[in-house]
Amino acid sequence: MSDLRITEAFLYMDYLCFRALCCKGPPPARPEYDLVCIGLTGSGKTSLLSKLCSESPEEVVSTTGFSIKAVPFQNAILNVKELGGADNIRKYWSRYYQGSQGVIFVLDSASSEDDLETARNELHSALQHPQLCTLPFLILANHQDKPAARSVQEIKKYFELEPLARGKRWILQPCSLDNMDALKDSFSQLINVLEEKDHDVVRM
Repeated sequence: MSDLRITEAFLYMDYLCFRALCCKGPPPARPEYDLVCIGLTGSGKTSLLSKLCSESPEEVVSTTGFSIKAVPFQNAILNVKELGGADNIRKYWSRYYQGSQGVIFVLDSASSEDDLETARNELHSALQHPQLCTLPFLILANHQDKPAARSVQEIKKYFELEPLARGKRWILQPCSLDNMDALKDSFSQLINVLEEKDHDVVRM
């Protein structure tokens, strides 16, 4: 091969590399979903969301009113509106439901019987609320690392999820701050359900 041909070949390779690096355009935007996160005080809502956002544990402050976090995942961004779980706040939860595309309900699986009963009543109320009843639910049985934690099967039976949520899209998963892989997998399942709902809307 002549020197001219070799030079042309190298120039062409340089051109292809330039196009690959500089002309491929920006990556496609990740879809964003607006979610509402509810649960009693002490269920661990703030700690779980902060861990997903890679925030320092020292920066975690319990939510008294509401806060919004953009939780990034590889295939989506979840804009999560977390609502405080104190007695005097829960009666105002429904004011913040509008515009939600999904629900995260966090419960303390190691809580007292009284608190577990309250959590069950709040979840039942949310599942039947007109603005939430058609939305996918991710129910997180948190604090699974504690000795008194109830199993997912115990939670499912106690909360009567099978009869109450029949026909609805819900995911019940165990979680704790010590197992981030399981937590991320739970959110990935929720994202898959949200994407399926988007596709259903397009098909309509």
